[in-house]
Order: sequence, then C-alpha cells, then structure tokens
Amino acid sequence: MERSELKALLEAIIYVSEEPVTVDALAKGLREVPREELRAALDELVEASHAPDRGVEIRKVAGGYRMYTKAEHHDAVRRFVRSQRPPLRLSMPALETLAVIAYKQPATGPEIHAIRGVDCSSALATLLEKGLIVTAGRKQCVGRPILYRTSREFLIRFGLSDVDELPTLKEFEELARAALGEVEPPPAEPAVVEPVAEEKPAEPEHA
Repeated sequence: MERSELKALLEAIIYVSEEPVTVDALAKGLREVPREELRAALDELVEASHAPDRGVEIRKVAGGYRMYTKAEHHDAVRRFVRSQRPPLRLSMPALETLAVIAYKQPATGPEIHAIRGVDCSSALATLLEKGLIVTAGRKQCVGRPILYRTSREFLIRFGLSDVDELPTLKEFEELARAALGEVEPPPAEPAVVEPVAEEKPAEPEHA
C-alpha cells in the first residue's frame, strides 16, 4: 500500500471512530501493514493536520489518536454547537469536586469533603453518571472508603493524553468551561451580618 493511500485510510478510520484509535487496534485491523509503517504514517498525518488551512487536527490522547477542532476555531464552533443542542453542564460543586479528584487522584469521598468543606455525595453521583470519573477500589483504612479517579472519558473530553498534562487549577477551570459548557452559577447566599458587641463604659479607677 502506498504511503499516501495509507494516510488517507488512517484519516478515514480516525474520523469515523468514536474513541481514540490506538496503534494496537490499527495493527490488528490492518495486518498487512507493518507497525513501524503505521507509526510513520500517523506521525506524518498528525504533522499535516497542523497546517493553517486545516480546520481539524489529529491529536494523540488517552493512548490513541482522535480528531479535534483547532483551538482558534473553538469559539465559533462552540457557538454553532450550542445553537443546535444544549451543552453538557456541570454545577460549580461538581466542577470543584472533579478538580479535586483530577489533581489528588485517587481520592475518597471523606478526603474530598475535607478539602471542599461540604458534602460531595451528590457531586460524585453526577460525575459518575456523566462518566467523567470511575471508582478505583477501596482505600485500606478504617471504613475502607471508595476511591475515585478520572476516567478515559475525562481525558477525551479535555483532549489530554494523560493526567500529567493537566494545566494549573485556574487553567483547568477555563478548560472545563470550554469543554463542558459554562458551569451553572452557584445560588446566591444571603449576606450574614455579624453582631457588633456593645462597648462597656470604662470603670472608674480607685485611688
């Protein structure tokens, strides 16, 4: 198979695949193509996709290859997608819980509670339902609480190869807003007025 034909085939396979395509999967499906040739063709395909006249690029994420829109087109594409269907939304508590798990993983519910200062059971249920986190066994301590870590879906959603590529916490929040849609604002809390202690009159000094 000619290199140009192989690259076109690989591009088509990556395009139709919902999950990142691994070299192992390609080698299994294209037995007639040596693994070294597959890697070389993929490298050329990735490099070519970075050309300025291309709207999408191929990135290596979660151990495989997947197509993404280019960063400079994110705003326009996001507006278009939002006009077609509502984005996946996360509440602020869920986003904060996801951030704790992403940077501390694996983490238990009590550990997340200790960091955030509030109960996180509802946020954990939401993140599990959306597939952004998974359970990772139980911690060997009193009570053997469940451990949580980010999922492969998390890597795919955020366009990361692995968790070592996680940005700073501030960048993570911005990335989350871009990847998952604007988070729902937290409910306004009523202002708390601290009582002011009355001053006691000074006692007269005794001679």
